[in-house]
Amino acid sequence: MFFGGRKGSKQGMEQDKVITMERFQNRLSLSPMKQAEAYWTALRRGDDIPSRAQVDPRGLENILSQTFIVERIAPGIARFRLAGQKVNEMAGMEVRGMPLSAFFTPEARKELSAAMEHMFDTPSVIQLSLKTEGSRLKGSREAHILLMPLRSDLGDVSRALGVFVSAGNETGTSQRFSINNIEIRAVSAAGSKDRAAFKAKDRKPADMPEKATDKPHVNAPNPGFAETQARFRREPSIMEEARSLLNRHKGAKTTKSSADTSDTTSAEPKAVAKTAKERAPHLRLVVSRD
Repeated sequence: MFFGGRKGSKQGMEQDKVITMERFQNRLSLSPMKQAEAYWTALRRGDDIPSRAQVDPRGLENILSQTFIVERIAPGIARFRLAGQKVNEMAGMEVRGMPLSAFFTPEARKELSAAMEHMFDTPSVIQLSLKTEGSRLKGSREAHILLMPLRSDLGDVSRALGVFVSAGNETGTSQRFSINNIEIRAVSAAGSKDRAAFKAKDRKPADMPEKATDKPHVNAPNPGFAETQARFRREPSIMEEARSLLNRHKGAKTTKSSADTSDTTSAEPKAVAKTAKERAPHLRLVVSRD
């Protein structure tokens, strides 16, 4: 808008109160990263690291399209296990199963590898400030990635919850980023201690009884925000069913043999008495020499 008038006039004084918005257009909102880190912090138990099973998508509903989960498959290498829609748009394809380093230039991959290795070993939270490669049609743009460690079902720190904040991908082609800055924050004071301190801890629910003899209900609620999982009883195997059937068959056969033996024994005296009665009459001759 053009403002006329001489300097010092009322219209000129009003012009001085106008604030241009151009300086705010190129800045990215970092609120998704703050929201994700607050949710991750709420899942922690003291100095421990949250587990992957505790992460509930409903807790990240507002930023779900910008979040992802990666899995450590080798030292310094992690691949996508889950990714939101905006993360896929930045790559121009489905990123599930791809390494996280696919978003970075060859020069930046070494820095990314060292940062991820430090995140899983220490553990710690990593924030990456990125910059896209410039082109003739469009200049470079900034982006940010936040990575927060998670425990796997085995108890080791080999998963990470991430948030990707960028201005979008208007071209629809794969984007490559270089790293401007890496910020590493230790999770707690225990992060500087030996790695043995971060072994799996006992995650017994608060309502679980102390005695081993008192077993909780099969559908006792799990800790954290994960949904309750129903416990199933162990089903007998095919071999166990076959042995049980064979034992029942042997028991029935033994009972039948015992019954036949008792019937034969009780029938023998009757047969002897019947034979004595059926004998023919005879003459008995007695000789005396007196």
